[in-house]
Amino acid sequence: MLEVKDLRVVLPLLEGNLVAADGVSFAIRPGRTLGLVGESGCGKTITAQSILKIAPRKARTDGRILLHYADRPATDIIGLGADDPELLKIRGGECAMIFQEPMTSFSPVHTIGNQLMETILLHRTRHRREAHDLAVAMLAKVGIPAPAETLKKYPHHLSGGMRQRAMIAMALASQPRLLIADEPTTALDVTVQAQVLRLMKDLQHDLGMAILYISHDLGVIARMADEVAVMYMGSIVEQAAVRDLLRTPMHPYTRGLMASVPRIGKKSGEPLQSIKGNVPVPINKPRACGFFPRCPVAIEGVCDRVVPPLTPVAAGHSAACFRYSEVVAAAGLDQGGANVH
Repeated sequence: MLEVKDLRVVLPLLEGNLVAADGVSFAIRPGRTLGLVGESGCGKTITAQSILKIAPRKARTDGRILLHYADRPATDIIGLGADDPELLKIRGGECAMIFQEPMTSFSPVHTIGNQLMETILLHRTRHRREAHDLAVAMLAKVGIPAPAETLKKYPHHLSGGMRQRAMIAMALASQPRLLIADEPTTALDVTVQAQVLRLMKDLQHDLGMAILYISHDLGVIARMADEVAVMYMGSIVEQAAVRDLLRTPMHPYTRGLMASVPRIGKKSGEPLQSIKGNVPVPINKPRACGFFPRCPVAIEGVCDRVVPPLTPVAAGHSAACFRYSEVVAAAGLDQGGANVH
């Protein structure tokens, strides 16, 4: 349905060129969820923004982002101009996005109804009465009580969970084939988070849409995704079916991420594990493994001079590491692997 090929996004700064995305490639199939996971600043959000061509204006974008159709050739989104009618159909129509904080995503001076109906009038119908009825139906579908009354309310009248449900309703109002969810539950408490995640899975099942789910939370990714891609310093360093990656992580960064997840039953006073060092700033990024300064199995003279390619290491499982076999053997993951709850 969507295919990203060798995406590279560079932001020119006074200090040099910041490589926000570096050779990112993945595909999402209809009805499936791809989880994009990594630390803050690793390039997850700008990758998503590039799909909708809403990356910062000065960003230089290369590569291909192909939106496939059953009845006509694929469209390369990167090749579309800002005012291209095809892009206007895709953005908010074929592909929609849920942002992290709904309070800052909604206009505070317009009602929920005005904003929801604007999307419907742009992508589905030109009749206001029909748009109103569809807006009421969408709010009801996402579990908002008294949907007709909610249309008259402003965003600040709703709780955080209800605002996020309204944001989901607005994203789905155009019946998109792809939903991009950029950490949509980060600002919610765990109970509301669970409700929103369940809602998204139910709506995906009903509508058959694909989801690109962006998060730093491996627990959420384990619950939501069918496949997962791990990003570090603008590059995908590991990609696999979610169960395979959680059981047998083959990149040392993925291993470090999973080891740093707090676990129930941990002894009191036992320190939390962390990945040593800090993430380097990807300005004038050298052609080497980005994880080299922090990697426990790095090879000097190799990892600091050559970029490891994303290589198939098992069926449906790829990793960008020269020493993936040693990572697996040292951790004993072939004996049962790790798990995230």
